[in-house]
Amino acid sequence: MRHIYLDYAASAPLRELAREAEEAYEQSEIAGANPNSLHTLGRQAARALDGARRDIVRSLGGGFRPQDLAFTSGGTESNNLALHGLAAGAQERDRKRNRIVISAIEHDSELDVAPSLRAEGFAVDLVRPNRAGIITPDALEALIGSDVALVSVMSANNETGMVQPIADLAKVAHQAGALFHTDAAQAAWRIPLADALTQVDAVSLAAHKIGGPVGIGALIVRGRTPLRPMTFGGGQENGRRPGTQDVRSALAFAAAAKFCASSLEETRSTVAARAQGLYELLCANGTGIEPTTSAQMGNDRLPGIVSVMTRRLDSESLVLKLDQAGFEVSAGSACSSASLDASHVLLAMGISRDIALGSLRVSFDERVAQEDLDAFGQALLQIVSESKH
Repeated sequence: MRHIYLDYAASAPLRELAREAEEAYEQSEIAGANPNSLHTLGRQAARALDGARRDIVRSLGGGFRPQDLAFTSGGTESNNLALHGLAAGAQERDRKRNRIVISAIEHDSELDVAPSLRAEGFAVDLVRPNRAGIITPDALEALIGSDVALVSVMSANNETGMVQPIADLAKVAHQAGALFHTDAAQAAWRIPLADALTQVDAVSLAAHKIGGPVGIGALIVRGRTPLRPMTFGGGQENGRRPGTQDVRSALAFAAAAKFCASSLEETRSTVAARAQGLYELLCANGTGIEPTTSAQMGNDRLPGIVSVMTRRLDSESLVLKLDQAGFEVSAGSACSSASLDASHVLLAMGISRDIALGSLRVSFDERVAQEDLDAFGQALLQIVSESKH
């Protein structure tokens, strides 16, 4: 049986251009050379690494410089470093800033940092979304104060696909003298972000969300923004994230980023239309399936994430039945899909636990064919319909 993979928001298949970049590196003279060594091959590896850094920053936009980017092992490490490092850096600059505000719909790699931040003496407050899944500037303004060191709100939610007004939220944070970080792992190179990112102090990225390799990401921290490192030894990445860099993966990351940036407008339009069609099929009257948010497709949603729920089956049953039918999807965030509890994102939006337990996330990019989405839609409709009997 052919399996149709529809869990791109968890990890997208490696793009051919990224694979070619890895193979070209392996066949090159610098394969395995340490980019921190002074000899010829080390210097060549360093130039290749700097080229990847430059390509990623330029394709992302936002006015960042190549030297602002520190390579990491992925989005989770980037978010951990951002929260701990930026909060500590802000407090070193102003001792009264002992509070951090993050959104209630963040990825677990931020929410699960809260206990350790509190152990370091920070108070952590959550800003909640409205029913549509949006963190509004008014909601943030109600929590902000001169004691806030850092605000962190993701650019787009990994479960619902809702795009957040990060430029406006960053302005609220900056008016109070706080730093602003955004996790753009889902949104980067899928929607235009360049203008919004000019307003933020730091951004987290993950290569495997766009078809780059698993195991590499980045934290970009603007200019002189204070950041205390979490790890020590070697001084790589301007001392922000020491350790010998993975040049091969950096080159593949850059190849995927450049391709996605160059094709963004065409890809976005195609994928958004396919997502809208799937919503219309699944959430028609009488299907027993409904969207997690009433927001319309377009600028408010990421293309390629379809987030639905049903009262008739729980998420685990849906995922397993679809897997048996040959379709690979997830119940919200892949990082927490083993949990039997309802999605924290949907609960924060005010959705009742009873229906939130039946949530499902379908995610894809332009590489998934329309006929595969149609087949998936019919399979899900049949599964839900049979649950009535």
